[in-house]
Amino acid sequence: MENVVVSLGGSVLITDDDDTAYLKEVAEVFRSLDGDVRLQVVVGGGALARRYIAIARQLGSDEATLDEIGIAATRLNARILITALGGVSNPVPPTSYDEALTLSASFPIVVMGGVSPGYTTDTVAALLAERSRSHRLVNATNVDHVYSADPRKDPGAKALERLSHAELLDITSRGRSQAGSHEVVDPLACKIAARSGITLCVVNGRDLKELGRAVAGGDFRGTVIRD
Repeated sequence: MENVVVSLGGSVLITDDDDTAYLKEVAEVFRSLDGDVRLQVVVGGGALARRYIAIARQLGSDEATLDEIGIAATRLNARILITALGGVSNPVPPTSYDEALTLSASFPIVVMGGVSPGYTTDTVAALLAERSRSHRLVNATNVDHVYSADPRKDPGAKALERLSHAELLDITSRGRSQAGSHEVVDPLACKIAARSGITLCVVNGRDLKELGRAVAGGDFRGTVIRD
């Protein structure tokens, strides 16, 4: 059985557009993989985290405290996914990698949020993939590929289907890092995947057919990063 970690963006999980239906459907996709993969899902904070971080920042909070607020939002989103999974996953999000790995011995699906200030949930997912010797790290985000540039700003940006870890690092290193920031893949997560040779798959998490294929190890519409 393969170990697979999914980094599920909070902006994918909750969009205020029929979220209940999506949660039921994504839970069914994950449940259908039981027996083929041992699945660990790290859920991001999305708009909820960004909203509360923005308010706290305006009130003068320091970055470390803002990170803690973001972590709390990721764990709330994780609880929502746990509820949708209906008993096949752990009942409470783990707060450490060791706890997540221990829970994987008892549950076919383990769901968690953030762990430590300063780390995005992409980085948490990459570290968990490293610790669990996962075959794949699937980044379920709100775009369908890694692009050569930000397609919202550059009309000439190209969708990239295959990249090396070094090529991805070159793209992601142009971003910035602070509480509530968002890139397609966090640069630190890219470095962790690269150092352990973990195959990284970037897929639109709202396209459930493609998400299921990526998690199962099949061909999918998105970007594959491997050396």
